[in-house]
Amino acid sequence: MKTAVSFYTFGQDVDLREACEQAKAAGYDGVEPVLSTAGSLNMHTSDSELLALRRMIEDMGLEVASVGAWNLWEHNLAADDHTAAMDVVKKQIDCAQALGTDCILVVPGWVGTNFAPGIVRYDRAYANAQSALGKLVPYAQAAGVCMGVENVWNKFLLSPLEMRRFLEEIGSDYVGAYFDVGNIIYIGYPDQWIDILGGLIRRLHFCDCRGDGCGMSMFVDLFEGDVDFEAVMAAAKRIGYDKWATVEFLPNYRRFPYQSIINARQSMRCLNI
Repeated sequence: MKTAVSFYTFGQDVDLREACEQAKAAGYDGVEPVLSTAGSLNMHTSDSELLALRRMIEDMGLEVASVGAWNLWEHNLAADDHTAAMDVVKKQIDCAQALGTDCILVVPGWVGTNFAPGIVRYDRAYANAQSALGKLVPYAQAAGVCMGVENVWNKFLLSPLEMRRFLEEIGSDYVGAYFDVGNIIYIGYPDQWIDILGGLIRRLHFCDCRGDGCGMSMFVDLFEGDVDFEAVMAAAKRIGYDKWATVEFLPNYRRFPYQSIINARQSMRCLNI
């Protein structure tokens, strides 16, 4: 596997050059830039700016592993009106194509959550999210970019069987799973999810979580929580996953924020990554 740093780890206004430099210095192979409303990578970033960003990243000897989006927590892909959310995903796809990667991280919307507005009835959320992703398939296919649906704290897609069914019903190679091993601790076991999702997994997020914690404080540094990373690695081997292992943390480090990715890189070496 190759290693990357997700810029979800930092604030939305993170300096992209500095974050890339720090990722390279810590020993990572790539980065996951994240689209936002007002950050350096945003809905109005031009093609020329994206190409300049790609050159900067490549000149540092890095690759773009995938592209995320903060603003998919502002627009619900599972709502009845998901036009704005679809526009965000299209911009992600544009960014991914320009930056030379074949995958984006897609938050599939939410039934409900403490940190985003509105509640959608579960069956409507399921139908709406599937509809939105299905309508986006031609756009993704034309760009050669897969939409990786992430398991997030959204009271939605709460079992590996349901996630697999959700993706298989869409039935496109351009819609897969972006599996986060830490996000799942409160409802399941990451190695089971990996085995069940199998070849539908396009990317993996590595973070850790304490099941007996509370709220966002549940998320901790690698090996401090309840994720059985040896079981995760064994499951990844069983399904033949050899793509990116991308570390992601909440921006919890109030001082020396880049120390989080340095610590994580050392931990990943324990797993022979």
